[in-house]
Order: sequence, then C-alpha cells, then structure tokens
Amino acid sequence: MENFIVSARKYRPDTFQTVVGQAAITSTLKNAIKNSQLAHAYLFCGPRGVGKTTCARIFAKTINCQNLTAEVEPCNQCESCEAFNGNRSYNIHELDAASNNSVDDIRNLTDQVRIPPQIGQYSIYIIDEVHMLSQAAFNAFLKTLEEPPKHAIFILATTEKHKIIPTILSRCQIFDFNRIKISDISGHLEYVAQSEGVEIESEALNVIAHKADGAMRDALSIFDQIVSFSGKNITYKNVISNLNVLDYDYYFKLVDLLLMNDVPGVLMLFNEVVDHGFDGHHFITGLSSHVRDLLVCKDPITVQLLEVGGEIKEKYKVQASTAEQDFLFETLSISNECDLQYKASQNKRLLVELALIKMAQVSLKKK
Repeated sequence: MENFIVSARKYRPDTFQTVVGQAAITSTLKNAIKNSQLAHAYLFCGPRGVGKTTCARIFAKTINCQNLTAEVEPCNQCESCEAFNGNRSYNIHELDAASNNSVDDIRNLTDQVRIPPQIGQYSIYIIDEVHMLSQAAFNAFLKTLEEPPKHAIFILATTEKHKIIPTILSRCQIFDFNRIKISDISGHLEYVAQSEGVEIESEALNVIAHKADGAMRDALSIFDQIVSFSGKNITYKNVISNLNVLDYDYYFKLVDLLLMNDVPGVLMLFNEVVDHGFDGHHFITGLSSHVRDLLVCKDPITVQLLEVGGEIKEKYKVQASTAEQDFLFETLSISNECDLQYKASQNKRLLVELALIKMAQVSLKKK
C-alpha cells in the first residue's frame, strides 16, 4: 500500500513565493536577507495554520543558502539546501517549547548556541509555541536572546503573543501573521485539487475556506477529509453533507418567508432544519451571518466584504435588492439577541421560534 501524505505536508510551501496570504511578511524577510540586515531574534505570532513555522523554516533555509536566486529564494541545490531538504541539517535546530519548557531545557539550548555552524554562516534556532516556556525559563533565556554569538539567530513562534513577557518582546523583531483570506484559501485549494486530479465545484471550495476560519492547514485537512468521502469528484452537496453545514438555500428561503410575514412557513422551515440534525444555535448564528451578508450587498462600497463567489453572490445581490435596510437591521438585532440568550435559555427551541416570529413581523410594522 502506497504511503499517503496529507495535503498540509505534501503542499507545504518551501520557498517564500509559495507562501499564501503573507506577502508583506515574506517580502520584508527577503529584503532583510538581500540587504544583509538580519536581526538576531524574530517573533512570528498569529493564529494557527497561517504559516508561522513554515516561514521560519524557509527563512532559516534561505539564510544559509550558498547560491541564492535573483528573487532571493533558496537554490535547493547547494549542500546546505540539500541537507535541509533531507532533514539532516545541523544548522537549523527546532525546539518545541510545549514539551521543553523548563530552565534545564533552556540551559541546554544556551550551551548549544555557542557551537558555530558546520556549513554556512548561521545557526538558526526555531522555538515553537514559545509562550509555553515557564517564567523561570524565560528569565534564563533573556541574556542569550539579547546578546547571542554572531552566528546565532533565534526565530520564536507563538499563537499567544500576550503571554510572552515584555522583556522578551523588546528583544525581538515582531511579525504579526494575518488570518488568510477566503479567496486566497480557495485559490490554493483549487491548485491542490488540480495537482491531485480532483474536480471540485467553486461553491464547494468556498464552503471549505469558510469552515477553515483563516487557517490554511485546517482547509487542507478538511479537503483531505472531503476527498476520502467523495472521491475525485466533489460537489457542493457533498461538502455541506460531510461538514454538517447548512445549505445557503435555507437562509434564502427563510428571508423570503420573513419578508412575506409567513409565520407558519417560517416555523415549518425551522422544523425541517432541526429534523436534519442542526441545533437552534447553529441555525441562528448562520442566519445572523446571512443577514450581515445581505446588508453589505446593499452598498457598492461594502459589497467587496461579501466572501462568496459565483452564482451565490448574484443570489445575495438579488435578495438584498428586495429587502429594505431597516428590515435587515432589525432582523440582525433580533437574531443577535437570541444568540446571546441561547446558552442560558431553558427552552431553546421556543427561544429561536419566538425570535423568528418577531422577525416575520418586522416588515408588518412598516406597513
């Protein structure tokens, strides 16, 4: 049986050019290498799955490359690059601070820092989840971080910057990684699908990108899951079925019924959603998102905030043109109030039904 490699590892970027959604950071790092203005300590922070450790590895590989390309990318042919690609580089050291967070672990690191590199100019130390270091370990690390040997560069990565003590922050160049845009995630997933010979609908890509919540690693993991479920031909229906996502159509139907003041129709639609296994909280938060998307469609300036594509975008525009702005504001206010009260409610279904009845009567008040 052939060894399967998950997409998050198989398509992990290995050059700055292939990093998705972090152009400002990658260009700054490339310029630092090009102009020989390397700091001795960097802090990469941001949410999960956005490329912090990946960029740290690419940066470390590029610094020691002996034949940089004109675009300041590693050549992948020199001795240093080949050692890195084969996971046998003695110049790049990775430490997981989640499991190596004691003073003794940091002492071992500071002893190791004194040893100069065998190949290339620099020894790079990548410390992942650095916020997990104990207070004593942080203090033991301070002096080395401030005045390391000329050959040592530290790259710290964390998802929780606020847990790092100010004395550490002041010794680092700080790079804040952004959540990756839905359009960027969709584009990369499309490339991965083509590379794997998978046919996938654009609406399906959009759902996966939304579900990933700005994390490329999560998106690729979901993609692998869907491929296992659907095979090489993935439809929008396959994706919403596998990920337990409510179809857009339910919300379009619901808003149409609310605009017609059809209370029985609204309650029967909600009953159908519950029968499909969705809970009321999931439904009401999805409705809030839908109404918000209708609101941004009302103005040509804010329509770019709508993160859907293709036919669905046109459906949003059509429905937004039939709904008055006051109706959308009031509906959003009611759904938000229901969302806030949901956890404390003793009769959750009744709470959602009352909210839906109020929404169905909003346009009646205007008549």
